[in-house]
Amino acid sequence: MKIAIVEDDINMRKSLEISMGDYKEYEIVTFKNAVDALKKLDDTFDLIITDINMPKMDGIEFIKELNGKYQVIIMTGNATLNRAIESIHLGVKDFLLKPFDVDALINAIKREDKVQTVQKKVSNSTKSKKSNTGFLGSSKALESALNIADKASKTDASILLLGQSGVGKEVFANYIHKNSPRAKKPFVAINMAAIPEQLIESELFGFEKGAFTDASEAKAGQFELANGGTLFLDEIGEMPYGVQAKILRALQEKEVRRLGSSKVVKIDIRIVSATNANLTNKIKEGEFREDLYYRLNTIPLNIPSLKERKDEILQIAEASLKANCEKYGFDAKTFHDDAKEMMLNYAWPGNIRELISVVERASILSDGDVINVDSLHLESRI
Repeated sequence: MKIAIVEDDINMRKSLEISMGDYKEYEIVTFKNAVDALKKLDDTFDLIITDINMPKMDGIEFIKELNGKYQVIIMTGNATLNRAIESIHLGVKDFLLKPFDVDALINAIKREDKVQTVQKKVSNSTKSKKSNTGFLGSSKALESALNIADKASKTDASILLLGQSGVGKEVFANYIHKNSPRAKKPFVAINMAAIPEQLIESELFGFEKGAFTDASEAKAGQFELANGGTLFLDEIGEMPYGVQAKILRALQEKEVRRLGSSKVVKIDIRIVSATNANLTNKIKEGEFREDLYYRLNTIPLNIPSLKERKDEILQIAEASLKANCEKYGFDAKTFHDDAKEMMLNYAWPGNIRELISVVERASILSDGDVINVDSLHLESRI
């Protein structure tokens, strides 16, 4: 543990240096004033121990300049006790009243060391969690959306994911499921726009053998397959109006009936749905049921476009490039600065899906280990 001691009294400073010399686990660096300390403090320091009454800059101003970057222990005399209390409001957790012996100082340092150890464990846990979210980048806009997802995931409330095509709605749905109490149960995703209208009902609710001409054997529907877990209904704006009433009933009654069967199957599922359509307009036009909309829209979650998450563009591009080089057995490749600039200035109407596609193509078609502007082929898209 590297500790900076800021003390203007030379006798006190030397005394602390000598006393702390017996404790080899601590690296001590002393400064005669706060101004000198600010010039030389860097990220290698773990703790600051400072006096309050000092020339050039007092301890309170010094702590303000540190701006929360370091943990601080205050040393103070009786005359400055009120100022020590003031320091608490600046985040100082501990202070020593002069005169004190070395044991009191060591105990204060150990308390702080213990706090930092816990904080590091929490920080590492958080980083580990974030690294397994499935998201390739990070930005304030994404963090805001993830905060809502974190809160919502702990409940069984229905969540409606809103946003442009390609923003990662299914990644969000997966994230919500994995952070929910249902994480060990199935996650079943179905794209309503990808299923022919005449097959949607049998796909959702299943069928018995002989229910129709091609029903050679019984089959469970997606609602049954998701039992106990999460059912993700993507592109719900494309859902046929006639099917909407049956989905609403299944959610209200918590049961489904396979085609060709008189037997009901009880279900316990959490619904996450998604759309890039304006459902309010569809309701006005009679294309979407208002009662189903409110059933699915308990918690609306707007996922920002990549244009709103500009900080992520290069993060996602570089992570995708690395993954593609590993996937195809290429030597490591990098982006030329001009290529990076072009990616940052491009609007990305197809969002993350488009960016990943562009990077994959560039990684395959580019010559050499540097991807330049020409390799991106973005000019044809602008």
